[in-house]
Amino acid sequence: MAIFPKLKTSAVAQYPATKTVRYQNQVLRFLDGSEQRYRDASSALHRWVIQLYSLDESELASIEQFFAANQGRFASFAFTDPWDGTLYANCSIEADAVDLTASGELRCATAVTITESRN
Repeated sequence: MAIFPKLKTSAVAQYPATKTVRYQNQVLRFLDGSEQRYRDASSALHRWVIQLYSLDESELASIEQFFAANQGRFASFAFTDPWDGTLYANCSIEADAVDLTASGELRCATAVTITESRN
């Protein structure tokens, strides 16, 4: 399985970065107005917005090659949570397009949103 590439500093993200934890809950409303709630998944799903600035050309190329190899959001891969180091095995990129910016030497940037998936 593919693993999201790390930067030369061995980090997978730079600050500012955001992490969202989401639960999949359902609510059934009955005719008498009462409700029943239940969870669709056994645990939370995670979502990370990774902003990458001041990259060099090889780091940007690594992100671009990874994106192309995964065909956008088609393939899944493993991602290491930058906050606690947990490896999440079933993640995907949220979009089928990625913006890559190179405005000079060591001045490349991109942003990637990664979501955890359930099988």
